[in-house]
Amino acid sequence: MGVTLTKGQQISLEKTGGPGLSVVRMGLGWQAAPRKGFLAKLRAREIDLDASAVLFAEGKAVDVVFFQHLVSDDGSVRHTGDNLVGGAGQGGDDESILVDLSRVPVHVEQIVFTVNSFTGQTFAEVENAFCRLIDENTGQELARYTLSGGGAYTAQIMAKVHRSGGTWHMSAMGEPANGRTFQDLMPTIASHL
Repeated sequence: MGVTLTKGQQISLEKTGGPGLSVVRMGLGWQAAPRKGFLAKLRAREIDLDASAVLFAEGKAVDVVFFQHLVSDDGSVRHTGDNLVGGAGQGGDDESILVDLSRVPVHVEQIVFTVNSFTGQTFAEVENAFCRLIDENTGQELARYTLSGGGAYTAQIMAKVHRSGGTWHMSAMGEPANGRTFQDLMPTIASHL
């Protein structure tokens, strides 16, 4: 069982005893909140959340992985594909981004994970949304950040993986924002580098 992260909390991704952590997966899961009243009888609402990973070197974005660019230019970060409607809320990942830490170029110091509501709904209209980090080699969940309390925003700067002294660390940011794409979040992301 991993660590449930709260806003601003940081954990080290360095493993003690045994082989080091080499490949991590950021998983994103969600479902639409049920409609109430008259609208409940209409068809289910579709909510398209998008996971993105922005790679930074010296405080500048040097690459991004998202639904229109599924693999980083160097091949170290890979998006598994776009999910347009979310899941059934069963806890599985609806979108995933794999990061091969051993292949991330040495000049890349940070990778910031974001979530956007591409269809424009606020997180008040989303249920069971989470971001988690998994050791891809063992399947062990290392950390989980839950989108709690809904809110009148359409995006979240979820977490970042960053190097410090040759070791990878993860910080949960949980910073609410507004925007339909990662590009809309760049000013907010910059304040967390």
